[in-house]
Amino acid sequence: MVDRHRIELVVNGETETQEVEPRRLLVDFLREDLGLLGAHIGCEHGVCGTCTVLMNGETIRSCITFAVQADGQEITTVEGLASNGKFHPVQEAFWEKQGLQCGYCTPAMMLRTVEILRENPSPTRDQVREGIASQLCRCTGYQYIIDAVLEAARTMSAGAETDGKVLVKQGAGPSSAEAAAQTQGSGPALEEEAEDASRQKES
Repeated sequence: MVDRHRIELVVNGETETQEVEPRRLLVDFLREDLGLLGAHIGCEHGVCGTCTVLMNGETIRSCITFAVQADGQEITTVEGLASNGKFHPVQEAFWEKQGLQCGYCTPAMMLRTVEILRENPSPTRDQVREGIASQLCRCTGYQYIIDAVLEAARTMSAGAETDGKVLVKQGAGPSSAEAAAQTQGSGPALEEEAEDASRQKES
């Protein structure tokens, strides 16, 4: 008989208590025991990043982390980003900027984006490119993903904070190109977006 260990952890704000085998992987625990299918399984070696979730706010590879290692910790999956029926600004930005193709890497990309923007709320385009290098996109759709991260950074910087969470503004806003052209300030990322907007208007 295989020994089982009782673990208690907070997943997306809810306390979960389960008995698991010592060898049970966190990604399997999340998907099969809790039904949270946003954590995907890819290489199963911790390389591709598809299984990324947040543990205490920092990204980890759930395919090489045992569930017992999460005992007493706080886990956030992509299902936990939305609040009160509203998308998180990162989810909104990925939707608006079409930061996905097949979508398989998207949950992990969004969680990595949350971490990037917490550490650096106003990244440049090169900093975003470097930041998401840990996450592989099999469709190679990185250009739109970078656009989405920069859009989320603008939205979160401009948004109002309530209880530590940034609320998504209601109503339709300008397109990404228009927003870039209207954005005040400087820096490589803003200048690139403004130039793109100008070229689009000329054409």
